[in-house]
Amino acid sequence: MSLIKLIEFSRLGDDRGALVSLEQNKNIPFDIKRVYYIFDTKKGVARGFHAHKDLQQVAICIKGSCRFIIDDGSQRESVLLDKANVGLLIDSMMWREMHDFSEDCVLMVIASRLYDEADYIRDYDKFLGCIKNV
Repeated sequence: MSLIKLIEFSRLGDDRGALVSLEQNKNIPFDIKRVYYIFDTKKGVARGFHAHKDLQQVAICIKGSCRFIIDDGSQRESVLLDKANVGLLIDSMMWREMHDFSEDCVLMVIASRLYDEADYIRDYDKFLGCIKNV
């Protein structure tokens, strides 16, 4: 079973341009509590390196590209996000890393919960221990 769960959003538009509409519990499979975006990531910088105990997220590269590694403690998979109408659904208890940001990358993340530092697991060995105890 693949760890990579992509959501293709309907792309609307005409000769003036394109539009993607995101709606909680419709094409985003949870209540939306927080939205943030990452941009101006310097060349060679990797981000993420954490898991969340309860949080679900959808990551959408709305400009440029970046590569995600998703890890469930027993397997790792990689996916390149480079389309503004495709999101990566990241369930709770999934280690995530982001690499290979293009110079123009804007990565938007939609989250099921408000920011809570206590929900983060920032140490990979601790993450593996939590997975074994589930």
